[in-house]
Amino acid sequence: MRLDQRLIAKMITPGTRVLDIGSGDGTLIDHLFRTRGCDARGIEIDMGEVTRSVAHGLPVVHGDADHDLAHYPDNSFDYVVLQRTLQAVERPREVLRQMLRIGRYAIVSFPNFGHWEMRLKLLFSGRMPNTAVWHTPWYATPNIHPCTIRDFLALCDEDGYRVHEWMAIDEEGDRAPWRRSIRLANLFGEQALFRLGKGR
Repeated sequence: MRLDQRLIAKMITPGTRVLDIGSGDGTLIDHLFRTRGCDARGIEIDMGEVTRSVAHGLPVVHGDADHDLAHYPDNSFDYVVLQRTLQAVERPREVLRQMLRIGRYAIVSFPNFGHWEMRLKLLFSGRMPNTAVWHTPWYATPNIHPCTIRDFLALCDEDGYRVHEWMAIDEEGDRAPWRRSIRLANLFGEQALFRLGKGR
């Protein structure tokens, strides 16, 4: 499992209902089912990943976060997870709204475009940067809505979402205490992870 998936799993209460949007090969779903007794299922746009998940007995359906979440009933899950996908959806604000309509909590992870390496490369090269996290050229990237930690917090404040828990991590998973500072987290965090709820 990736680091962000392990951290997401720790945020989820055992025995709860979980919808994983952009579930990939179902790694997180399988982990939640086996180790935390969750009723976990997924929605994935890549048909190849759906086929692999189903072949392993995992409840994953083919679907698109931008268009298919509206079909889920209100409050049908305890947690709705969006891992490393927010920046790739067409309407991130609407997707977040649907997540918190469907579930009690939304857990979101995304690469932080405010990281110092990204800023430095853009400043000195004048071109869209490539890093270990943002590794495809601008014309081929699925990341159509890159954002920073501060951008995301501003959106949560604007839309009235309550931030129950958040963290900034680097590629090694280090979370030094100073990263509780939003400015420093935005500068040094390579990835961000949030657990949101409705209201304040």
